[in-house]
Amino acid sequence: MENFNENNYLIVLVGPTGIGKTELSLKVAKQLNTVIISSDSRQIFRDLKIGTAAPTPEQLSTVPHFMVGTHSIHDYYNAYQFEQDVLSLLKNKFSENPNVLMAGGSMMYVDAVCKGIDDIPTIDGELRKELLERYEKEGIESIRHELKILDPVFYNQVDLKNHKRVIHAIEVCLMAGKPYSSLRKNRSKERYFKQLHIGLDMDRAELYNRINKRVDKMIDTGLEKEAKEFYPYKHLNSLNTVGYKELFEYFDGNISFEQAVELIKRNSRRYAKRQLSWFRRDKNRVWFHPEQLDDILKYINTNILI
Repeated sequence: MENFNENNYLIVLVGPTGIGKTELSLKVAKQLNTVIISSDSRQIFRDLKIGTAAPTPEQLSTVPHFMVGTHSIHDYYNAYQFEQDVLSLLKNKFSENPNVLMAGGSMMYVDAVCKGIDDIPTIDGELRKELLERYEKEGIESIRHELKILDPVFYNQVDLKNHKRVIHAIEVCLMAGKPYSSLRKNRSKERYFKQLHIGLDMDRAELYNRINKRVDKMIDTGLEKEAKEFYPYKHLNSLNTVGYKELFEYFDGNISFEQAVELIKRNSRRYAKRQLSWFRRDKNRVWFHPEQLDDILKYINTNILI
């Protein structure tokens, strides 16, 4: 591990989808004269611009951003890889500025950097395809049975109705040659830098109204066209994302366009609720309304060594 440096602070700004993290992070980064590391698991994919509300070229030119648009939708990427990439990046950025801002809402990605994540092997694409085809052909009971044989411990912990979780556990068992449960240590790793955690929240009605309006804006700016372009690749994990998967259902003829839009709004609101529940587990996180810029800057300046 790197030597601990009490002068290095990773300022972690999180919040639910649609709350305004991008605009606020730009203002905070400017005041701190630092860079922004995105902790959004979908903004990593360079082609998914509208559906992930990726920073615009203007925003990217205003403050240097990292971990945005770095991968193709065809690339396999997970939270463990993100942890390693960001830790490597921080070594360089802390040499330029003692304070670095990380902003985003992907729960596992944030925790991977702040607390560490277990070293899970990279999954072979052919294996994933094979298991998905088996699930579609034989149903969930078949893959449940295999997981029970490969890892009875995790079998009793996982949501057996969630086929994606079951399949992923089987993938890990087969790739690692050992039970998935044996790789899940669930222990926080030591970091060589200090951390300051900030959360954004607002009244639910206000947040849900913002989410609904953002979805309408995405539709107006071409989300349907963007999703149509990637429809042939809908099986990819990168496209298992709110905004795309609902439109894929529309393209399949299962629902109407209007139903797809309403589902995007509903699923975005549900995701926001899950994000807030997850982030509130960390009792060290201090919460603000996104319009409280001055209060946020005061909190940062009184809690870091400048």
